[in-house]
Amino acid sequence: MSQPSFNDLNAFITVADYTSFRQAAQVLNIAPSSLSHTIRQLEETLGVRLFNRTTRSVALTEAGHSLRATLVPALKEVNLALENIALFRASPAGTLRINAPETAAAILLHKVVPDFLARYPDVSLDIVAEGRLIDIVAEGFDAGVRLGESLAQGMNAVRFGGPVRFITVASEGYLSGRQAPAVPDDLRRHECIRHQLPSGKRYQWEFSRQGQEITIDVPGRLTLNTIPLMIAAAVDGLGIACVPESAVMAELASGRLRRLLDNWSPPFPGLYLYYPGNRQMPPALRAFIDLIKEVNHHG
Repeated sequence: MSQPSFNDLNAFITVADYTSFRQAAQVLNIAPSSLSHTIRQLEETLGVRLFNRTTRSVALTEAGHSLRATLVPALKEVNLALENIALFRASPAGTLRINAPETAAAILLHKVVPDFLARYPDVSLDIVAEGRLIDIVAEGFDAGVRLGESLAQGMNAVRFGGPVRFITVASEGYLSGRQAPAVPDDLRRHECIRHQLPSGKRYQWEFSRQGQEITIDVPGRLTLNTIPLMIAAAVDGLGIACVPESAVMAELASGRLRRLLDNWSPPFPGLYLYYPGNRQMPPALRAFIDLIKEVNHHG
């Protein structure tokens, strides 16, 4: 049996990642018809169907899932070996892939990315914003972003973005005719905008003051799964939200939202960029980390 080429396998991974021949073809800069032909030839070479196709969807078969699970880390090693050649260049090159929650991605875009792209014109930066906790190695990322308490074992990490505070906020429209909560337990008598985590669990609001820690599974008829939607709902007077302070500064400054229980919301160690500690670091990632440290130093 003839062996598939590296380009064939890379094409398969790209289609699997995007579950779309059209989007994958755009990423690979080839015609969708050429990509479809490549995948058909790959399936013929391997003797198995890798995708189930309809006019509206593309989905991996069981064989496709198995091949992808094996190929992603293997191709990552190949790409890393090729990127290490950049050590002999005057500056880093290649593609740097980072997985981060949406709020963390926004911080990177504001504080780090502009200088990074200006300094390293030969590096392409892919930032995937999502909330689920993933295995960054298996998913083909160079680094990820998590809160310090969620870091996986065997990972190196560098802190960025400063301390994080989650604060409770509401609009004056919602509070009109209602007594604002004075202590966390008062939230049980309010409409709260609840947060569904990527795991499917509902976030329980956490408060702390003078050594007293309180966790509340707040009541509420509205549950959302993104911070921006929660902020918008709070501005519209639909209830009290608990969101990162950094994400809601504009609404606080304009008066569209008001702080609640502020003395029950202390800061805690915030976000970390993390990466595998057991493999050679790509030059582009080293440059990105060095810039984060530089930004941290200058505040």
